[in-house]
Amino acid sequence: MDTKFQILQANFMDKYYQEFEDMEENKLTYMPIFKEYLSLIEKYIEEQLLEQIPKFNMSVFTAMLKHRKDEVSDDIFDMLLTFTDFLAFKEMFLDYRAEKEGQRLNLSSDLVVSALYKTSANPVAQNNLQH
Repeated sequence: MDTKFQILQANFMDKYYQEFEDMEENKLTYMPIFKEYLSLIEKYIEEQLLEQIPKFNMSVFTAMLKHRKDEVSDDIFDMLLTFTDFLAFKEMFLDYRAEKEGQRLNLSSDLVVSALYKTSANPVAQNNLQH
């Protein structure tokens, strides 16, 4: 996604991320936030498409997608579906909150990089490896 979209999404998540908690039951406040997000994303996509396609109509486009989904790349179709998937939306907010609050696991100290074979300090031995 482009930078403009990322900023739009980050601003929205900054506004609401503290509402979301990692628990099985969903709060009543989640659905209005989700609907606002859908509206925001749909408006953004529609504006971007209108810039590229004169007389673009989101309702017609949505209907065409539903009827011709077998003609649309799976990756694109999946991406569009994730915008309307509540569980993906909630997970996005939980991840964002964890990141903002420093709760992400930092595995960098646990990573070890090692060679698959030991190199010799002897240049002759290294030359033999190259032949």
